Amino acid sequence: MFSAMVVCRFVHFSAVLLLFGGWVFRLLLPETLSGPRQQVQGAYRGLAWLALASGLAWLLLTTLSMAGSWEDTLDLATLKLVLGSTFFGQVWTAHLLFNGLLLIALYTTAGFGLIAVVSFLLLATLAPVGHGAMLDGWQGQLLILNQMIHLLCVGAWVGGLPVLWWVLTRPAGVAVDAVLRRFSNVGFVLVAGIILTGLINTRVLTGALWPTPLFQGFALILLIKVVLVGLMLLLALFNLLMSRAGHFEVLRRSVALEWLFGVSAVAAVSLLGTLPPLVVS
Repeated sequence: MFSAMVVCRFVHFSAVLLLFGGWVFRLLLPETLSGPRQQVQGAYRGLAWLALASGLAWLLLTTLSMAGSWEDTLDLATLKLVLGSTFFGQVWTAHLLFNGLLLIALYTTAGFGLIAVVSFLLLATLAPVGHGAMLDGWQGQLLILNQMIHLLCVGAWVGGLPVLWWVLTRPAGVAVDAVLRRFSNVGFVLVAGIILTGLINTRVLTGALWPTPLFQGFALILLIKVVLVGLMLLLALFNLLMSRAGHFEVLRRSVALEWLFGVSAVAAVSLLGTLPPLVVS
């Protein structure tokens, strides 16, 4: 069940991050690069369905960990108890509701603003899940807020990279320089937010700036995540240089590699969320 939960978290986080980042990045695009609506809508609908399926699987796996057997897990009374009487269940009820609203919006004539807001709420309701719910009172609320900011920054960066790659595949003559500059400027702010909120999370959860022992459990996966984010940052700087030099073929490959590192970091986070932080006394 542990492996299933890690895979489920990875799929769900990836889908929700891509949904949010894709809509945020569209704010940086000129109207002439809005793209074929049907193609874009189809991709977002697929991600929203994937998010809903993995979200329901996440609920069932969490209920299984509480109930102890699949027979009890699939009992409606048990599911009702988990959804109504646990903190996770209450948060997840809202989360799944936002997922459903997003699907409805994507299949109707809902405007860009409404879909962006629902995507934001869908991602924001992931913050209280896992380590974000470890503390009580105002300290717990601040930790959830910090985790929310962290997720929003990650979503805007990692979720925006596929759209940036799509922009770079447009025919010659499309002015992508302005888009790249906008993405770079926003990217520096996002990276700063990711680093700062990540340091706060680590300090609060482990009691130290970095957990120990370094190459075991929580600390090891956290180290892998930080290395992947560092590689993404280096590639982002490389992309900026390639953009100014006009090497767009190299830039396309580099952006794809940067996104691959981002997805790998999400995989590390999916495992990290299932491990207990090593608290330093």
